[in-house]
Amino acid sequence: MINTHCSARFFFRFLGLSIGLNFLLAVFTTQVYAAYPEKTISLISPFQPGGASDVLARTIVKQLSDALGQSVIIENKPGAGGNIGINYVARSRPDGYTLLITTSVLVINPSLYKNAGFDPFKDFSPISDCGASPNIILSKANSGINTFNDMMTIAKNQPDVLNYAHAGIGVSPHLGMELFKSRAKINITPIPYPGGGPAIQAVLGGSTQIGSINILGLMPHIKSGALIPLAQTGRERASEMPNVPTLTELGYPNTEAETFVAILAPAGTPAAVVERLSKEINTILQTPEVNDRLKNFGFRVVAGGPEVLRGRIQREVPMWKEIIDKAKVVVD
Repeated sequence: MINTHCSARFFFRFLGLSIGLNFLLAVFTTQVYAAYPEKTISLISPFQPGGASDVLARTIVKQLSDALGQSVIIENKPGAGGNIGINYVARSRPDGYTLLITTSVLVINPSLYKNAGFDPFKDFSPISDCGASPNIILSKANSGINTFNDMMTIAKNQPDVLNYAHAGIGVSPHLGMELFKSRAKINITPIPYPGGGPAIQAVLGGSTQIGSINILGLMPHIKSGALIPLAQTGRERASEMPNVPTLTELGYPNTEAETFVAILAPAGTPAAVVERLSKEINTILQTPEVNDRLKNFGFRVVAGGPEVLRGRIQREVPMWKEIIDKAKVVVD
């Protein structure tokens, strides 16, 4: 027969040993990462300089370096619609020294590409849902397209004339414009560029007549009068553009498209590191100086922690898949 008293003593000894080991492991882990960071942190933006993720990164990098006591450097790793930079971080060591600052391509590309190379649910530890901003349909000043109706008249009467710049196949300004085109039954040829900065320069330089570009990074050109906003794609008018109507207001419902910017670490990054980074980043985003500066760019700050960002990913992956399917966007 089994000695129940001996079994009970063994069980409680084992339980005590297990609790003790877990406690020691927690203490050890806390001590190991209490000094984090101990070296330079790389913040990877998967696009060329000038786009939404790059603008936000450059807005917070100085304050983040000061808060962490170590240098935070921005590295642009563009290509394949953002997949190169995203995969680089996904396969980096999960120690908090290589981070990703990206846009909505994080939740778009898995449905857009046959093999994007990453899983937004499994390959990352969410840190911060920084916020979101609408996309803007715009033209160059003195181009002869000064209003939304000007663009629509040309598109309907000369269907093969207009083209538009966007920041890469599958980014939200591209998909949002394609969704609008399908609703409006017009043809405007998409011309992809490797990021928001090059797309802006394409419109400014006259390489394309129209642009569908995220508002973040556009405001200086709009305020100077170099670019004319024709419509915006958010659910409501951005406070920085109170006189520019949304597509819904112009008679095209169900065409909302925004670009979010988020910061993530590779999956498996210690919780203490994620918590530290989230706290510092979101505190910086909510400071009046940074908040006002981003607002001037057209950015709506969210400053949500890991759970907020995880919730956004869960919502938007199926949302963008539906838009991709409806717009029949295909990546070669």
